[in-house]
Amino acid sequence: MKDNNIRIKDFKAIIIFIYVLLMSSCNTDETQTVATFDNLVINEEFSTDGNLDSSLWNIETGDGTAQGIPGWGNNELEYYTDRTENLSVENGYLLITARQESFNGSSYTSARIQTKNKFQTQFGRFEARMRLPNGQGMWPAFWLLGDDNNGTEIWPNIGEIDIMENRGQQPTTISGAVHGPGYSGGNSINKEFNFSDSRVDTDFHVYGVEWGENYINYYVDDVLYNQITPEDVTGEWVFNDRSFYIIINLAVGGDFVGNPNSETLFPQTMLIDYVKVYQQ
Repeated sequence: MKDNNIRIKDFKAIIIFIYVLLMSSCNTDETQTVATFDNLVINEEFSTDGNLDSSLWNIETGDGTAQGIPGWGNNELEYYTDRTENLSVENGYLLITARQESFNGSSYTSARIQTKNKFQTQFGRFEARMRLPNGQGMWPAFWLLGDDNNGTEIWPNIGEIDIMENRGQQPTTISGAVHGPGYSGGNSINKEFNFSDSRVDTDFHVYGVEWGENYINYYVDDVLYNQITPEDVTGEWVFNDRSFYIIINLAVGGDFVGNPNSETLFPQTMLIDYVKVYQQ
């Protein structure tokens, strides 16, 4: 009987410990909204070698000058091309490769693709499975940009949702952010996610957001690590009133990441296994 009492006390102690642990790891003051986006509307698996689906993707080229934003607005160093050296589909993966080479006045080349006017939507779950490059100055990104209404509206008023950004010199950290009027650039609303036992350049991970009315949830491998709502931004919430399109790119250098140095090895490749979009 004495042994049974000890076991009961030990069991109660374990239950109390688990309860305290759970309460300490959760912020009970936050209410997180999770919708069910289960209708798969985009399932891009890059299954045809050598061919990027032109019905879905646009390939952007240049250094941003033609678009009126030299350095793509961030003092980036790359020139985006549509060459297979920078952009290819092989063995079920999309490869975006940054190279150190002299090209049209730039010292680096890379690639950038987007879905403007081919796939734009409001709200949904957007996710991509990726393995990222490594090294000082590497800036891979997976993001959404608001429709500019045929050029009549400008950033940041159109809104930007950064699903995943990485500084190549930080292989265990990614970040997600939103940009809008009053909270753009260095003043964006953002949060980092740190891997405890993995890296972004040696392992594939799924990066995603669930974007609904008045909230954006951020995920890594289905782990919810941040939620942004209108109460979190310091200006107008611009994510309920327009459609957004997808952008995937690998920049070299720029304000966010800094420039490559003597230890940065080239070429560097960003591998994308799939891109999926779900809606209700």
